[in-house]
Amino acid sequence: MAEAPRASRGIPFLALLMLLIIAAIVGGVVARLLPIGTSSAVEPRTLAVPSEDSLSPLVRKTAPAVVNIATLQQSPAQQNPLLQDPFFRRYFGIPDTALQPAIAAGSGVIVDGKNGLVITNFHVVQNAQAVEVGLKDGRKLPADPVALAPDLDLAVLRIDAKDLPTLQLGDSSKLQVGDFVVAIGNP
Repeated sequence: MAEAPRASRGIPFLALLMLLIIAAIVGGVVARLLPIGTSSAVEPRTLAVPSEDSLSPLVRKTAPAVVNIATLQQSPAQQNPLLQDPFFRRYFGIPDTALQPAIAAGSGVIVDGKNGLVITNFHVVQNAQAVEVGLKDGRKLPADPVALAPDLDLAVLRIDAKDLPTLQLGDSSKLQVGDFVVAIGNP
């Protein structure tokens, strides 16, 4: 029996090689024709913003009612009875400075200027031994908790000051997705 002639395996390989060479040549020609070093100028686009160009009028209006809250708390070492013993502190390499009180800070807003009521977050005043409210005019006044709502992370403090600037609380149910809101705090 006569054998059927075998197709040469080199032809598909040569065809593929020729196709790659042609693609490289075409790519090189196209790259040469494109301008080099020029960039198309992209126009900056303006995003939708509130009608005012600046938030500074809003900040100027609201900042006097925003307060700084500083708290004095026990350090974690003070809360652990074992670390009260100098032997254990030396053994674990904990310096005596670890027994110094911790200072924390947060923000609040005066909501009732006649009665000196300030709203802040519960976590800011949680476990505080002392709370001090810093006003925009530079005064620092001691504060006492009036109401605490840990589940809502809210706390109401009272400071001994009258006729303070206030911020009116808004109605969040009137907000819609996409509305602009501003958060202001100190720090």
